[in-house]
Amino acid sequence: MTPLAEFRSFAYAYPDSEEWAVGPVSLEIRPGVTLLTGMSGSGKSTLLRALNGLVPHFYGGRVSGEASILGGSLREARPRHLSRRVALLFQEPEQQLVMPVVTQEVAFGPAGLGITPEAVARRVDTALEAMGVAHLRQRQLADLSGGERQRVALAGCLAMEPELLVLDEPTSQLDPQGVTLLLERLGDFREDGRATVVAEQRPERLAAAADQRLALGPGSAPAGLWPPRANRGAKDGPVRLRTLSLEVGRGRRLLRAGDLALRGGEVVGLTGANGSGKTTLLRTLARLLPPLAGQVRVEARRVAYLPQEPGALLHQRTVRLEVEQTRRWLRLAAPAAPVLERFNLQTLSDLDPRDLSAGERQRAALAAILVGDPELVLLDEPTRGADPAARRALFTALDHLASRGTAILIATNDHEFAAAAADRVLELAEGEVVSGPPR
Repeated sequence: MTPLAEFRSFAYAYPDSEEWAVGPVSLEIRPGVTLLTGMSGSGKSTLLRALNGLVPHFYGGRVSGEASILGGSLREARPRHLSRRVALLFQEPEQQLVMPVVTQEVAFGPAGLGITPEAVARRVDTALEAMGVAHLRQRQLADLSGGERQRVALAGCLAMEPELLVLDEPTSQLDPQGVTLLLERLGDFREDGRATVVAEQRPERLAAAADQRLALGPGSAPAGLWPPRANRGAKDGPVRLRTLSLEVGRGRRLLRAGDLALRGGEVVGLTGANGSGKTTLLRTLARLLPPLAGQVRVEARRVAYLPQEPGALLHQRTVRLEVEQTRRWLRLAAPAAPVLERFNLQTLSDLDPRDLSAGERQRAALAAILVGDPELVLLDEPTRGADPAARRALFTALDHLASRGTAILIATNDHEFAAAAADRVLELAEGEVVSGPPR
């Protein structure tokens, strides 16, 4: 059977870089599911971009070796031609969403294929149902959670009915139901004789669907055991954050949070299905959204907040300058070096954050907000795009902060991380906090 894509000693370097971003690699992509693994920065996203021609034709740079995609040479293929046959989900799907309303977004790709409006509508309906977001069809994308936006972006890829489906970290913000739906869709593609290439930092979530597994670079670090926790003393810590009869949402109530308390020295996980209100609650606690009812009381001199899109925090020329900027703004005495070392950023500290992988940018954003030991930390999907080593580094960093009296709230669909790092877990369902009563 002829491969749908083939790389022979293929290597690529971005403009102004002397080092190869990926390769040299030799591999074949055949019908079925190919699971691509590797540490952050190993070149997974770059290789996926080559599958639809963005590398090298959009980004420029240097190419060595040969690659063929759907029977044609990558040197001659162009993204505008490959995009009709290859659907790519970006590692940060919010970057590829261009329309304001869900149905418009999912219809955007197939509408450019020259098919009838009726056929486009059928594809949109099928794709929305396939990813469990048909109930969101008339919603504004700006009002959706990160997980809901990821599902919509996946639906847009499915609506293209591509020969080759390319997915970069597609489960990074999905709840368990979303992962199950994605696994079913990958099975459908296999039965149709089509190919899917998936890059994943948590490959165990999709391992059951994989027909072949390929590792870039030195391979993924084993998940292994979590380090032992420090003695946090959370039961006796001062209350850093308290809510009273709190209700949150945008114009309409999404969640009744009620009375919650977060003490210095404890780590609390916040879980729930996509759209259950995790991000809205965190934004309200960070005072970026006003509460619909009730109160938020913060008893902390300094609050650190990590949004779902860490790139929104990164504006300096280098990673080190990002940390130094926080130090200047807040007049902190703490040096930059320890937090850079804590997140394994020493070798990346002089690089532009925009040149890093998504997982590396996540670590840079964490270092920038956590320098100087804030008293209250609010994190939204902090393990998004993180490889096993980065997840362990985050665990250690949060454990260190909690042992020094910091109160930490983590909204996440990474249930393994929540179970390991948190002293207790709050679960959101049906507009309520259904487990994890306040202390």
